[in-house]
Amino acid sequence: MEPAGELTPAEVERYSRHLIIPEIGTLGQRRLKNARVLVIGAGGLGSPALLYLAAAGVGTIGIIDDDTVDLSNLQRQVIHGVADVGRPKIESARDAIAALNPLVDVRLHDVRLDAANALELFAGYDLILDGADNFATRYLVNDAAAILGKPYVWGSIFRFDGQVSVFWEKHGPTYRDLYPEAPPAGSVPSCGEGGVFGMLCAAVGSLMVTEAVKLITGVGRSLLGRVALFDALGGSWREIRVSKDPAAEPITELTDYEAFCGITPAAQSGTEHTVTATQLATMLASRKAGLKDFELVDVREPGEYDIVRIDGAVLIPQGRILAGDAWAEIPQDKDIVFHCKSGARSANVLAAARKAGYERISHLDGGILAWVRDVEPHKPVY
Repeated sequence: MEPAGELTPAEVERYSRHLIIPEIGTLGQRRLKNARVLVIGAGGLGSPALLYLAAAGVGTIGIIDDDTVDLSNLQRQVIHGVADVGRPKIESARDAIAALNPLVDVRLHDVRLDAANALELFAGYDLILDGADNFATRYLVNDAAAILGKPYVWGSIFRFDGQVSVFWEKHGPTYRDLYPEAPPAGSVPSCGEGGVFGMLCAAVGSLMVTEAVKLITGVGRSLLGRVALFDALGGSWREIRVSKDPAAEPITELTDYEAFCGITPAAQSGTEHTVTATQLATMLASRKAGLKDFELVDVREPGEYDIVRIDGAVLIPQGRILAGDAWAEIPQDKDIVFHCKSGARSANVLAAARKAGYERISHLDGGILAWVRDVEPHKPVY
């Protein structure tokens, strides 16, 4: 980065522990002051990343997020507090940054990042930090950054495992070199489905900021061409190398990333084969009275099933079904209703069941979240 003007006496005092590091010094701190960094998401990775970017003295920080703070976020999203539950995450994050370092200019983008707005949003920043939790957004960030010639730091977490790298199409590999093809839709659970070790977010998020600061100040050796892998259970870091594919076509335009990742509107909704929570409650009452016979199959993970369940449901996780290991446990000679947390995974299973020859199938619209909301509000949600 080009450096900003001279530091004020207050900035010298605030950043003095950086200034006395020879590799950073006054010049490096002025580079940080002049930097504009955009953070994708104010969640698990965005929380520590935003706090450390602000503490480090990055002059302008943008935040993209259209979600609100939920009580279940507080286990890992440390930029938010109990008083912020229900508030937009970007507003909660802005207030936390202001309390930590009022010298930072915080720009809020209360939108869902998509192909229509990515290039315009990215154009106003020097560096992007991608803390997104889905593959469609990761490929979008990669392609938009490549088109604009911008570097970005990528982080990913799942349960006890984290990954961090730097991608810069002008100078090395991109996310597409690491993952040329997206995994099949529904094959990799999200953090909301599979869980995440809260403290892992701090380890991965802080390393993302370390890479950002190195890129901004020009010190050290970046993770460009390398992926750092953290195993929190084993307490170990290791790295793998990734090279640019010389045969890869240059990235020149954005595309339909949900379609690329196999997330089609039909797979998401399956409206022609859905039942509502109240309809399912009636069906279960009829089954209990011996007037109806059907199977209710819960396709979530065991940990989710332990938190909250619909009485009478049989647990068969989505992964076993999509792998083809569980069809013998699902009869074809009776009606089947699949359900998950929100309806996305059960829609994927429904589509797979159709291909496997099942005809008497449907799934619960809105999943167990709709069930708790409309039928058993005393049960917990997660």
